[in-house]
Amino acid sequence: MPRKSKYIVEEKVKACTDYLSGLKSASQIAKELNIRGNGRGVVRGWAKKYKAYGTSVFISKTRNNYYSKEFKERVVKEYLDGTSSPNELIIKYNIPSRTTIATWIKMYNSHIELKDYNPKPEVYMTNTLKTTLEGKIEIVKDCLDHDRDIKGTAAKYGCNYAQLYQWVRKYETNGEDSLVDKRGKSKEDAELSELEKADRKISQLEREKEEYRKKFELLKKAEECERW
Repeated sequence: MPRKSKYIVEEKVKACTDYLSGLKSASQIAKELNIRGNGRGVVRGWAKKYKAYGTSVFISKTRNNYYSKEFKERVVKEYLDGTSSPNELIIKYNIPSRTTIATWIKMYNSHIELKDYNPKPEVYMTNTLKTTLEGKIEIVKDCLDHDRDIKGTAAKYGCNYAQLYQWVRKYETNGEDSLVDKRGKSKEDAELSELEKADRKISQLEREKEEYRKKFELLKKAEECERW
């Protein structure tokens, strides 16, 4: 559980000026302030922010920072692409902490939409769209081709957000067959031969294996971010 900072603005500013002026080392300052763990890294992080933004970076704000969906995705992609480290992103964009970036990465990797404060309310209230299997596949693929933009794709095709979300989840888990409308077709599996059932099961397991592999690799990156 994150620990609330116990150091006042004046202490942080003095630590930064002492370090930047060469008066004291990061290790000395960390020891004097009894900063546990990677104390040197904490002091250096303060100094980089102070150098970039001044005293204001340590002043508590009355409300949370505003970050748009596009901004969050840009930060996440910069990290996942290896363009910038978490510490570099914190300084570059004046983000409060690595925890903030790690949260965005986990949401992105888990296909949870990174939202801003300008939603499209119509996609939540519109009626469900009636379409063919081919129509569903086209919409889902379009959504995935555009970085899984469920909200934007729902608005484009006039379907309900929750409806498209379910289509995408089904497609990612079990492929095109899962989008077939099975109402009134509960005996379909029973009509399959044993070979067809085995083939379907193998295909499902292969998709799940690949999905787990991707999630594992992305979660490793998120965990690396948290350890910085």
